[in-house]
Amino acid sequence: MPTPTLEIFDNPHPNRDYDILHVAPEFTSVCPKTGQPDFGTIEILYVAGRSCVELKSLKFYLQGYRNVGVFYEDVVNRILDDLVAALNPRRMTVTGSFSPRGGMRSVITARYDAPAKRTRRGRP
Repeated sequence: MPTPTLEIFDNPHPNRDYDILHVAPEFTSVCPKTGQPDFGTIEILYVAGRSCVELKSLKFYLQGYRNVGVFYEDVVNRILDDLVAALNPRRMTVTGSFSPRGGMRSVITARYDAPAKRTRRGRP
């Protein structure tokens, strides 16, 4: 599925760990089984490496799922994979909290931790 391009900008404080939280309370996709719309909130929490995501491009990227048939588990992991590929963060967590359907509410969380950097002797 092609999605809009995620634009990035240089982290203004790359030597400091600080949390960045983006909340998209109007996320929409489509159930791949029924074709009915799914609604939820996507939260993206990360500690930036050298780059941060530009918000307008993030909004358009998330809107790209509006008519896509995708399971909750897949969409949360796709978002994480795409953001990690674009940003190379130190840490990132993507959580999808989806509206109840059939009496059940689903919350999916996917996490990424950058591999520890190695020294010359192969130790972190």
